Amino acid sequence: MEKQKIITLKKTKAEIFWDPAKAVKRLVDDYEKSIHFLRENFDKFLQNGYKGERYRAYYPEIFIEVKSFAPTDSRLSFGHVTEPGIYSATVTQPELFENYLIQQISLLIENHNVPITIGVSKTPIPLHFAMKGKLVATPNNEIDEFPLRDVFDVPDLSTTNDSIVNGTASPSKEEPSSLCLFTAQRVDYSLARLDHYTATDPKHFQNFVLFTNYQFYVDEFERFARKALNNPESGYESFVGPENFEISSSQSEIPKPNKLPQMPSYHLKKSDGNGITLVNIGVGPSNAKTATDHIAVLRPQAWLMLGHCAGLRNSQRLGDFVLAHAYLREDKVLDEDLPSWVPVPALAEVQIALEQAVADITQLKGYDLKQIMRTGTVATVDNRNWELREQTGPVHRLSQSRAIALDMESATVAANGYRFRIPYGTLLCVSDKPLHGELKLPGMASEFYKTQVSQHLSIGVRTMEILQEMPLGRLQSRKLRSFNETAFL
Repeated sequence: MEKQKIITLKKTKAEIFWDPAKAVKRLVDDYEKSIHFLRENFDKFLQNGYKGERYRAYYPEIFIEVKSFAPTDSRLSFGHVTEPGIYSATVTQPELFENYLIQQISLLIENHNVPITIGVSKTPIPLHFAMKGKLVATPNNEIDEFPLRDVFDVPDLSTTNDSIVNGTASPSKEEPSSLCLFTAQRVDYSLARLDHYTATDPKHFQNFVLFTNYQFYVDEFERFARKALNNPESGYESFVGPENFEISSSQSEIPKPNKLPQMPSYHLKKSDGNGITLVNIGVGPSNAKTATDHIAVLRPQAWLMLGHCAGLRNSQRLGDFVLAHAYLREDKVLDEDLPSWVPVPALAEVQIALEQAVADITQLKGYDLKQIMRTGTVATVDNRNWELREQTGPVHRLSQSRAIALDMESATVAANGYRFRIPYGTLLCVSDKPLHGELKLPGMASEFYKTQVSQHLSIGVRTMEILQEMPLGRLQSRKLRSFNETAFL
């Protein structure tokens, strides 16, 4: 049988860089050439059919070789490798990650006083990821039935996984160690899923992400965004909704899509990316995991859960706030990736910012904050109708854990923040007290939402603005880093 001919780009010579910006420019150039090559040949394939050839292009790659055990600035939880060796990372869509890549490469060069090398990896770019934003038409019916995998590379799910994140990867001694938590294919996979689930281009996502489980918060966020756009000193430049509708004036209308995506996202943007994104993940731990699994590849600076919960203490009132400092994880969706026995610690920087934001918005301070807020354990379950089960077991377990509130998303969001090394926090609002006979009724709910959502959303936004002011590395706690960490955050 005749061997299939593989047509690929002429391999460019690897290049050494001391300048991070020039290194990233080389990554952008190499990536764009590869994408253009695949698109051009796919168009030819559609027009001319199969000619016995296979087309292949590769992701660009970053390499660094460190030869010394010389100590680095240990105050930073990232930006350095743990021991001598060769390290590498495949890169996709470098233009989208330009600021991030320049920052991470700068720290490597500075901390180890060695250059980095940009070259071509051994990982092919799947055609599906190269066709982003390009409509595919197939005029030749014979093409429809032809196995695409025989002509182009397709996503390889056997290697698109979270083994680096979960600490289960075991590279051979002949292969370089990883510089970052995600391979290029894993990033491309998540970027495509984000586009699908949120109906906004990943380029709009900001570095500070709020998650909620109610549409009421979306409406309030849009109102806040319009006020911010009216204020030239706010730093916010535009607001983006589903289907990438973008406005830069509070007077402009955002068209409502005919059908909302599963997890609609809204972005109040700053030019440096340090604005705020709000994602309505809906109800349930599965949705919370899906959203955070994919947003994690964008390497946000922090994410917070703002939602409603069941208050478990008789002393709580509807509308009170709950600041989580621990989590009882009964959501089950992350048990294989992060076993439930792994503690998910509260992060001091986020906790302080949340408490300060509550004080700023409510004008209550110190001991007076206890009138409206409790700090304690939040239980997250996977059964929305948990109240209908025989109560002895669940209630006893909740009491043993000292839980003060229960929901279906917070522990999942926090646990995935811990897993992906992204600072996290939770501030919930008590909307019912099922253990004490106070269930949500339609009239009660409407009045509750009307009076509390605005304040709750304002606290979340204020928290993010406090976190935005923190210097590099202060927020990225060393609590989130394992024994042998990747250099890239």
